[in-house]
Amino acid sequence: MSDDERQVICVVDDDASLRRSLRNLLMSVGFRVETFQSAEEFLHSAHRQNTGCMVLDLRMAGMSGLDLLKHLATAGSRIPVIILTAHGDEDTRHRALQAGAVAFLKKPFQSAALVDAVRTALSTT
Repeated sequence: MSDDERQVICVVDDDASLRRSLRNLLMSVGFRVETFQSAEEFLHSAHRQNTGCMVLDLRMAGMSGLDLLKHLATAGSRIPVIILTAHGDEDTRHRALQAGAVAFLKKPFQSAALVDAVRTALSTT
């Protein structure tokens, strides 16, 4: 598998405008991006196999971001996950990092901070 096929950034967030904004931001710096409106949609996609990094919202209808993170860890997934949330207290941050997240960013976030987090996450794969 080539680097291009492996390095897809998957954005999982139930907010359509945020998904669009994240997609545009990450594509503007050269990343391949796929977006998903739910954890379940991501889990049923073909991109699960070639995800280089995931940008994941914590609070979503259906399976939460934290539940998806735990599910991936239980399944042995090595996808680096960056959490984005508007509801980021210290306990939530700790639980997300314990579950395997590589970064935890509170909304609103700085674009440069997200791009840096994605680059760092990709360097760990």
